[in-house]
Amino acid sequence: MSRFLTAALYKFVRLPDFRELHAPLLDCCNRHQVKGTLLLAEEGINGTIAGLPDDIEAVLAWLRKDPRLAELEHKSSWADSPPFQRMKVKLKREIVTLGVDGVSPTNMAGEYVKPQDWNTLIADPDVVVVDCRNDYEVAIGTFDGAVDPHTRSFSELPAWVEKESAPGGLLADKPRVAMFCTGGIRCEKSTAFMRMQGFEAVYHLEGGILKYLETIPEADSSWQGECFVFDDRVSVGHALVPGGLGRCLACGYPLTAEEQASEHYEDGVSCPHCCDSTEERKAELRERRRQQALAAEQKRADDKAARPKP
Repeated sequence: MSRFLTAALYKFVRLPDFRELHAPLLDCCNRHQVKGTLLLAEEGINGTIAGLPDDIEAVLAWLRKDPRLAELEHKSSWADSPPFQRMKVKLKREIVTLGVDGVSPTNMAGEYVKPQDWNTLIADPDVVVVDCRNDYEVAIGTFDGAVDPHTRSFSELPAWVEKESAPGGLLADKPRVAMFCTGGIRCEKSTAFMRMQGFEAVYHLEGGILKYLETIPEADSSWQGECFVFDDRVSVGHALVPGGLGRCLACGYPLTAEEQASEHYEDGVSCPHCCDSTEERKAELRERRRQQALAAEQKRADDKAARPKP
């Protein structure tokens, strides 16, 4: 059985010609049958792609031919089935949306902390440890003692920082702050934002949670639970082994086995987190699932017809 290589990548770098990169990058991915999503913006590149190992390496090599992306790093993991169904290259205002003008991770990001040094930093009682991810991501796993800002999107983080910076808040008097996210991109941008707000001692986990789980043995880990990922694996644990969660195809929330057994769960239509959506919306989703099933059935028939006759 072929194993599929997944590469999560990002780099903050000035790309004023990012629009011109769209077509050749999409063509390169399609030629190598690589699937996933890549975002291009003037501030850089971000995304996750998957495919056969040689094909992924070919796409990464193509990207690194650009001198601005020569030092592009990626995080690898493996899957037994394709984690993505199609390839998308999107043009964006930001490769991760914070919504604050003037934030420059290239020049202002906080101090990197390597995974092997992270436990010592976050164990310090004078350090406020902030999980920069969305509430549904935090719900399935986070670091011991980390603060959950209860944000539904990354763009809500500045408002939380403003609130907690007021007298009596967690960030009042500008303490030392350690921030983390899945792969490093959100905490790299959030630490740059924190420095804009006057925080001087700001740190972030180099390579994010994924690098930590890949590097730190479970016996020595301060991580509890699983880490949400934005592909069909849904979540991973230590050593980046795929977790045991499902996902609601309607709202995107990770689901436990109990939630998938709920009376509010209907595959591709609703789950306990989104069951209060309108009946009109549910009817649209049921039709979408029906069309997807028909397309899958047609593909199986076409594949069978294309097989050589014995």
